[in-house]
Amino acid sequence: MKHMIQILTAVVTALAACNASAQAPVDPAVAACKSTGLIALKERSADITDLVLDMESLAVTKADTVVGDVPVKTVVLGEAYIARKDKTGKPDRFVCLIGDKGKVLLTFFTAQ
Repeated sequence: MKHMIQILTAVVTALAACNASAQAPVDPAVAACKSTGLIALKERSADITDLVLDMESLAVTKADTVVGDVPVKTVVLGEAYIARKDKTGKPDRFVCLIGDKGKVLLTFFTAQ
């Protein structure tokens, strides 16, 4: 019985560790890109209901560059799924530029 309790304790501890890492906070840059991207998409098409960013494909990179005279501080690249009503299509490539104070400058989607 004591051996069984030790095994169950080890399993519960391992599951708790996995659950904690799975619920890591979303990068504020990613959250900003998703929300502004969804707003922009909904303005173009009323049937769009959600934007799902593929977290495993995302690359969030700090930048120190300018476009024209506008500073770009962060670039987010990856794949996004655009949900329309109850259907989600193939992934689109997603680019998001963020400037000073976390302001989203550009969200861009292109079919692969």
